[in-house]
Amino acid sequence: MATTTSEKKWYVVRAVSGQETKIKDYIMSEITRLGFDHQVEDIIVPTEKVIQIRNGKKINKERVYFPGYIMIKANLSGEVPHIIKSVTNVIGFLGETKGGEPIPLRPSEVNRMLGKVDELALATEYVAIPFTIGESVKVIDGPFNGFTGAIENVNEEKRKLEVMVKIFGRKTPLELSYMQVEKV
Repeated sequence: MATTTSEKKWYVVRAVSGQETKIKDYIMSEITRLGFDHQVEDIIVPTEKVIQIRNGKKINKERVYFPGYIMIKANLSGEVPHIIKSVTNVIGFLGETKGGEPIPLRPSEVNRMLGKVDELALATEYVAIPFTIGESVKVIDGPFNGFTGAIENVNEEKRKLEVMVKIFGRKTPLELSYMQVEKV
């Protein structure tokens, strides 16, 4: 009997959005339980780090970059595709035809997706901008602590807000950082 050394390729598994990490862990445990881990090299849920500001505190969160998709590097022969498809909340493989084989990603697509993953890992943390123009905010830091006003302008690059505050009955613009205000 000839031994087949088929190489592992990247595939994309479609899954229920919001459950990606849970599904990834479950696929891994199923494959290990059934003794097929030699056929699966890697499973990735591409995520990016975002900083959200809640109650004046920075909260680091990971956000799924491609919601509903899990990347898997495997030799999809024999039982492996069936094991993966039988996992709860897995919809199927991206690009497969009914009754056909799952189609692997082209190397260029893999590099683009994995490049994006690496880029996101290296990128300086991106702050999700929680403020919009016209919104009311309260100053929680600095000399104008306690004042409330409306956002006139949002400068994403400098991470500053221009807030119009009433001081002694006169409207005055203040330039404040995101960390100096909270939503009212």
